[in-house]
This record gives sequence, structure tokens and C-alpha cells, in this order.
Amino acid sequence: MKKNITELFNIDIPIIQGGMIWASGWRLASAVSNAGGLGLIGSGSMYPHILKEHIQKCKQATGKPFGVNVPMLYPDIESHIQTIIEEKVPIVFTSAGNPKTYTTRLKDHGITVVHVVSSSKFAMKAQEAGCDAVVAEGFEAGGHNGREETTTFVLIPSVCNSVSIPVIAAGGIATGRQMFAAFALGASGVQIGSRFVASEEASSHINFKNAILNRAEGDTALTLKQVTPVRLIKNKFYNEVKDAEMRGASIDELKQLLGRGRAKKGMFEGDLEEGELEIGQVCSMFKKIQPAAEIVKEIWEECRAVQSGMESLM
Repeated sequence: MKKNITELFNIDIPIIQGGMIWASGWRLASAVSNAGGLGLIGSGSMYPHILKEHIQKCKQATGKPFGVNVPMLYPDIESHIQTIIEEKVPIVFTSAGNPKTYTTRLKDHGITVVHVVSSSKFAMKAQEAGCDAVVAEGFEAGGHNGREETTTFVLIPSVCNSVSIPVIAAGGIATGRQMFAAFALGASGVQIGSRFVASEEASSHINFKNAILNRAEGDTALTLKQVTPVRLIKNKFYNEVKDAEMRGASIDELKQLLGRGRAKKGMFEGDLEEGELEIGQVCSMFKKIQPAAEIVKEIWEECRAVQSGMESLM
């Protein structure tokens, strides 16, 4: 039987807050951990000394477990790993790279390691690398995404059938009903990113938070597949990328269009036209900005209510 996620992370509620760049600082991570879930600091948008500062502040803000998300496609990864080890962070989520790169080293220091995957093939590779669990992230998710475009409803049961380690479902999950559905598909817990972007504690710009609210279905799209697939809100920058792709722009041209600091410009500085606005499809369900603890409580209580309702129905 797969190990319980709450036991693996020593948490009360099997909700993991995604480590989103420019949104997941120590305030959000500590708030989610204090609410009973697992908060993650998103290291992808941080210089090494900034990550160290966030880890130390998170320790001061919560006595409960928290982790760091390390996307391996960003610079400074070696320095981040060393900082994580020195600061004795208990849990690390890696993504966008080979899980063999750091898993053994981290586990040798007593750190629980989870890797984010977009297919059963990569889930098995993560298990072989010694990961303690995997996050199976479906096509619906925001931010950097897999090229396979496999939806969460298809991906989760497939990954669960492929590995013996716990599977955490991600992509298109923001409510208790969706969380219960993930359990029904075989997941041991859920990772939620987009909804926590619209939290009071998220470090993302208020312009971005407000732009997320009242989005309709179809207002996001997966793009830049030739470079690194990423799901974005459709804005001026997205339209420029789409036009470039439609005329057959080369990878170098797309990289030049992307430039430097495009995600920071949109999500952290609040430029809604020229910035890169990463968010999941599920944002069409968001109607208000809430405290992170309220989000955790609302999702978990709804999930338990759905469970009770299903038991009576069945």
C-alpha cells in the first residue's frame, strides 16, 4: 500500500501548495504549513542569498514542515541545493529536469524528495532515482508544463498504475470536489498552485492577482512549446508569441522575443500587457482573493463533505 502523504510529510491535511515563481515566498509557504498543509518556497525566481533569507524567515514563521521547490531549468541550482542542505530544509520538490541529478545527494542528508512529472515514463524514472513520491501534473496546470498535453483525469490513474510510491495530483485542482476526484483516481494528495496565487500572502503583484479573477474558460493557453512549454493568460505578449509561432519563427527568434525577466515583469511587477502571466485553466473558477489558511480550510472541508455525500449516495 502506498504511504500516506500526511505521514510522509508530517502534515495534517494532504494539500501541497505549489512552489510558483514570483508568488511562493516565505509568507505563503508558512501560512499554508500553519494551516495544516505543506507550504513550498518557489526558488526558481530567487538568487541564492534570497532563497536563504526566505528559508530562514519561514522557519521563524512556522514550526511545521515546509519545503522548497527547485525547477532545474533555472540558473543557480547548485547553489540552491547547497543552501537547502545547509539550512536543513526537510522536503524538496524538484521539477523540469532529471531526478537523478540531485535525489541521492538530498536523501543522503535526510531530505524527503518529490519530483514533478508529466507522464508515466518519467514517473517511473523518478521512482528509479529514489524519489519518495511524485507529483503527476496534468495539461491543465499553469506555468511550465509537459509537452505530452495529457490531462489530469488521464494522467493520474496511469501514473498510479505505473509506480508504487505515492502520487500527488496536480493540474486543474482548486476545490474540494476536484480534490476528492483526485483521490478517486488513486492520488494520495493534491498539489495546488493557481488558487494560492490568488491568496493574500502570495508575493505576486496585485495587478496579476486581480487579472486572475473572473477569467473565462479558454482565457489561457499552452505556448512556447518549442522552447519550454508554459501556460499563460492571453495578453499582448501572448499574442506576439502566437503570431511568431504561426509564421514559423525559429527557436532563437522565440527566445529573443521572450527575452529576460518577462515573467518577473508580469507576475511580480504587474505589467499585464508586456509580462508573462503564468496561471492554470482552473483560474476561471476564482472570484476573490483569500487568506491562504481560508483556502486550505475551504478545500478540505468541501472534500470531506463530498466524501460524506458520496458514501450516502453509494
